[in-house]
Amino acid sequence: MKDLAHLNKYFLKYKWHLILGTIFIIVSNFFGIVPAVVVRYSFDLLQRSLDIFSAFSGFDLQSETYSVFAKSILILASTILISALLKGIFMFFMRQTIIVMSRHIEYDLKNEIYEHYQTLPLSFYRKNNTGDLMARISEDVSKVRMYVGPAIMYGINMFTLFVMVIPFMLSINARLTLYSLIPLPILSISIYFVNNIINKRSEEIQRSLSGLSTFVQEAFSGIRVIKAFVREDDFDHEFDKASEDYKHKSLRLAFVQALFFPLIMGLIGLSVILTVYIGSTEVFNGTITTGVIAEFIIYVNMLTWPVTSLGWITSIIQRAAASQKRINEFLHTKTDIISEENLKRDIEGSIAFDDVSFVYPDSGIKALQNVSFDVQPGESLAIIGTTGSGKSTIANLICRLYDVADGSVKIDNENIQKYEIDTVRSQIGYVPQDVFLFSETIGENIAFGADQMSPDEIERAAEDADLLENISRFSNGFETRVGERGITLSGGQKQRVSIARAIARQPKILILDDALSAVDTKTENAILNAMAKIMKGRTSVIISHRVSSAKLADKVIMLDDGKVIESGTHDELMKSEGAYKELHDKQLLGESEVVE
Repeated sequence: MKDLAHLNKYFLKYKWHLILGTIFIIVSNFFGIVPAVVVRYSFDLLQRSLDIFSAFSGFDLQSETYSVFAKSILILASTILISALLKGIFMFFMRQTIIVMSRHIEYDLKNEIYEHYQTLPLSFYRKNNTGDLMARISEDVSKVRMYVGPAIMYGINMFTLFVMVIPFMLSINARLTLYSLIPLPILSISIYFVNNIINKRSEEIQRSLSGLSTFVQEAFSGIRVIKAFVREDDFDHEFDKASEDYKHKSLRLAFVQALFFPLIMGLIGLSVILTVYIGSTEVFNGTITTGVIAEFIIYVNMLTWPVTSLGWITSIIQRAAASQKRINEFLHTKTDIISEENLKRDIEGSIAFDDVSFVYPDSGIKALQNVSFDVQPGESLAIIGTTGSGKSTIANLICRLYDVADGSVKIDNENIQKYEIDTVRSQIGYVPQDVFLFSETIGENIAFGADQMSPDEIERAAEDADLLENISRFSNGFETRVGERGITLSGGQKQRVSIARAIARQPKILILDDALSAVDTKTENAILNAMAKIMKGRTSVIISHRVSSAKLADKVIMLDDGKVIESGTHDELMKSEGAYKELHDKQLLGESEVVE
């Protein structure tokens, strides 16, 4: 229960749902007991009335006796009917309080987890896969909801019913009570073990289904590659194996579930047999009436489900505790990206790296080593280097997706760690290397970075990103839906939408992280020429492996293996006959060979 203690704050929040639900359970159980008492009275009345009716045989009083008896039975039947109706009404109220409470808690817990996920640093998402994150916010929360809803509701129901019924049964006849209840603990223990087997096999099925779903999703996402390499038959074979495993585990579960109800019905039948047998001996002894036997059979049936649910509840609590432990593991993970002073202000855009070194915390890879440079407000900086040289790491540090290991990153001569995180990020336009578009329209993707944006502003951003001509070819224009991750667009179109999204928010700092890698040289030049006017008045960082992207920049630094090996303007570096010029000449030669 230590892990489930996290939920106590929600029980306190919805305490009136829980209190009212408990009251409704007690009232419902009261009206459930009333028919049993009435049935006992009816049986006894029937026996006495029959004796009286026989005694007045041949007299006029016999018909009057029958009339009185009929009216009594009608009243008793009406009492049973009204009690059953009232029990049903209060059971409805019971579910409308406790089950509704569980849905509220489920909603709150999911929101708490999601909001916490968004506060966690990028390193957290590099260490944990998406499927695990999804499982904790969906499957694990669902198991916890079973604890705060059905488990608590049936637990309270079982407790109150036992407190109300068993003392009453003991007061009528202790021996009959003892014998009639003997099979019920056996039933509870049996259900507990059977339910545990069912849960284990259900989890095996869930894992198998998860693997099957992942396989299918990957296959459909990569269908073009599968068809291009003619691997359809291989994937059919793999899918058949995964499906066979799922079928086998499902059949094993079905076998155990088939034992569930026969076990319950057998032990209930045993209770009824014992009740009738011991009750009959007590009737012969004159200690009880036949009506008591009927009453006790009703009580046994009333207690059967609560006793059965005891094993089920125990299993639910165990599963909920395991799920809540997994949830708590992430909820207790705290971000190390925190603000030292919560500084809020508009930035001008100067950036300074002072002897910065950085090691990725999840992989231990040293990405930067003693990197220093500065950019003044309105200036542009090109960062050139081969794959793995540390270019994207600089973009991550400017956006403060990570904190430096050594040295410092300053914005407007203030350490970036002093700023409120949202203050810095809201004034940066970032175009990542791996373009991600949401399954919305083109217009909505462009307007993503701003709370409110007019159609004219969206169109202007698309024009600046050299995207208008492409959009004009779509029949729905800006209302064209881009599909999952922008699948309906080409690589170049996706990157231009991403650029438009970054510049639409009018950022003080613009970062292009290899944003032109998916476009050809001609399109790259068109976009760069269009962006030359956009870059005026704002600090721009152009990260690229292409030297051509550096021509518009005021400053250029070249990275290799996390170190700055050259820095200066494009013209200065071309004159220096170093690594920058060598890379420039190789790329120029490669482009000319492609043209030929």
